[in-house]
Parts: sequence; C-alpha cells; structure tokens
Amino acid sequence: MEKMEEGPLTGSYARDIKVCVFDGKMHPVDSNEISFKIAGAKAFSDAFKNAGPKIMEPIYNVDIFVPSDRMGDVMSDLQSRRAIIVGMQSESNGFEKITTKVPLAEMNRYSTILSSITSGKATYNMEFDKYSQVPGDLQKDLLKAYEAEQNEE
Repeated sequence: MEKMEEGPLTGSYARDIKVCVFDGKMHPVDSNEISFKIAGAKAFSDAFKNAGPKIMEPIYNVDIFVPSDRMGDVMSDLQSRRAIIVGMQSESNGFEKITTKVPLAEMNRYSTILSSITSGKATYNMEFDKYSQVPGDLQKDLLKAYEAEQNEE
C-alpha cells in the first residue's frame, strides 16, 4: 500500500489496482517487518512496471474570453499547450469566446501568459472534465526524469 501511494513510475499514486499474494514464509532468523515491507515494495514495483501501466493526467474544460484582435496569438499559445479547441463564438464588445480542453500540466502560469499576450484584457475559467492518457512520448520523458531523480537520491 505504501508503494502504491508513492507510485513506482513517477512518484504519483497508483490507483485501481488489485494485488493478490499467494505465498509467504517467515524465518525466525532473518524475518522481520521491514524485510517484508522491502520485499513487498520491490515485488509490487516490478510487477507494476511489467504490466504496461499508463500515466493519466487531468484534463480541464477552459473557456477563454479574448479581444478579437488577439485571437490568433491566444490560439497559437493554446496549440503549444496541447489544447483541443472545441469551439469559438463571438461575444459582445469585441470579444471572442474560445472553448477548449487542456491538460492541467499545461496550465501552469497560464494567467500570467494570457495577461501578457492580451495586455491584461482576457479572462478565463476552467473546470475539471476527465482523466486522459498522457501521450507516449511525454510518458517516456516523465519516466526518464523520475528515474534520474531516483538515481540522484
């Protein structure tokens, strides 16, 4: 359970997992609680990695209200954030509403960037939508970064 909380891939918790232990044996000389914990954590980590797990990330619905003259700049920025544009519509007073789905990891510092792009005239709101699988190339990068971090410790 401790190893599931820490997560063997990226340090994030692992969920929706069923574990069955078929056998175990205690020896009076070399058996103690810490030995069983270490053996269990190692066995779980190896089995988890061999099962081909997928890393999931939270996806948010994001509505952005942007001045019409800055629409292209905001759209370019959204594309660099792996956003999926769901729709666009004209609003009153020369503003456009962009409806999009964006991974939460890509929304880091977004308010500052959006303010910079639009001279502080745009606003946005976001709401959780679902979890989705991280793209394969990004998952490999996350795994390598976590392994490097673990090797440093």
